[in-house]
Amino acid sequence: MAKKSWIAREEKREELYEKYKEKRQRLKEEGKWVELQKLPRNSSPVRQNNRCELCGRQRGYLRKFGVCRICFRELALEGKIPGIRKSSW
Repeated sequence: MAKKSWIAREEKREELYEKYKEKRQRLKEEGKWVELQKLPRNSSPVRQNNRCELCGRQRGYLRKFGVCRICFRELALEGKIPGIRKSSW
């Protein structure tokens, strides 16, 4: 489980991104780079990280399912992900 402060930090970045999204796009179109640099750093979309919905883990994240590899395996073994089962050949 990730620290709650890391998860809260990511949520704050998402909120800032949504708040400044339109302003950032407008400044980019107008070419006002100096004003764009004055916006908060965490309002940039590249500073966001994907995190597991269940445990908050950052690494081993599977975009298609929105969880990390560990949680994915647990859910798959429990049969909670439709169409996924352990392979054997």
